[in-house]
Amino acid sequence: MITKTTIHHLPLTKARINLGAVVRRVHLNKEHVILEKDGIPIAGIMNIEEFEDYLELQNPELKNQIAEGYAAYRRGDVKPARDFLNELKSEISKRKKRRAKRN
Repeated sequence: MITKTTIHHLPLTKARINLGAVVRRVHLNKEHVILEKDGIPIAGIMNIEEFEDYLELQNPELKNQIAEGYAAYRRGDVKPARDFLNELKSEISKRKKRRAKRN
């Protein structure tokens, strides 16, 4: 589900006075705040989870994995998630049986 993020523009001086409230809104409401100085955007504030996702996406290895996965999807080299989960459950079950036999 894609949700629309609310973006607010706020003068730096006003943000400084109300920093606690601004950070609380960003955290609780998943809002973005663009800080402006003399009407010019200079910085942004976003929720930490989104920021961590952003940083991960800057990793070239992760970008390659995403590109490879998308290419496989486009080629049809994928299987439904339900089938994949069933395979995982089957493998876990087999491992448990092997351990039980050893003990």
